[in-house]
Amino acid sequence: MTMNPNDPDRRPPGPASGTDPAYQGAKPGAFTAEEVHGFFGGSSDTAMNNAMSAALARNWWAIALRGVFAVLFGLIALLAPGLTLGSLVLLFAAYMVVDGIFDIVAAVRAAKQGERWGWLVFEGVVDLVAGAVAFLVPLATIFAVVLLAAAWAIVSGGMLFAAALRLSHTHGRWLMALGGIISVLWGILLIVWPLVGAVVMTLWLGAYALIFGIAMLVLAFRLRHHQAGAHGTAAI
Repeated sequence: MTMNPNDPDRRPPGPASGTDPAYQGAKPGAFTAEEVHGFFGGSSDTAMNNAMSAALARNWWAIALRGVFAVLFGLIALLAPGLTLGSLVLLFAAYMVVDGIFDIVAAVRAAKQGERWGWLVFEGVVDLVAGAVAFLVPLATIFAVVLLAAAWAIVSGGMLFAAALRLSHTHGRWLMALGGIISVLWGILLIVWPLVGAVVMTLWLGAYALIFGIAMLVLAFRLRHHQAGAHGTAAI
């Protein structure tokens, strides 16, 4: 006798989805947004961010000190660009001399250990020569820096203008071309009037330092406010 599996009288006993109110069937698991965020490392990222924020708040004075020095440098650069430019050249010269000395010391140590030392000596000598030139002829160093900036402006501007020719009209071709033309013109002006270009670059550097320093001071006082609030909460 053949048994029909669809015969209700022949089915095995079990919960019926339509009649048994306790039967709910298999349902896909539902996750909350917090669980998903924690699964992908959100909780650890939040803890790390909180720890970093607390560390910055505890050291707000260091950020404020950095802002003060940046503001002072910016003001000096804006009020006395020539003095700032000379100071930067001397600072560069001192750095090159110190770096050259360390390179030669590293070369001597490498030679004693049987390692290659030729390139270290060469780099050290070049650094010492550059530092001596910057000390003895600072004006030549200024010219070199300005000419390097001019070459970069001309090359990057030309590449930007060439890329603009392949850009669609609807994607702002004229803006990219204008940026390239301005960059090339700026490079040409630096070559024609290098001293004026050096002063202008110093003024830009001073403006950047001033804005950066003010931003750091505002950040430092906000961190100080949060630190004071954290101390008050801990005391309660």
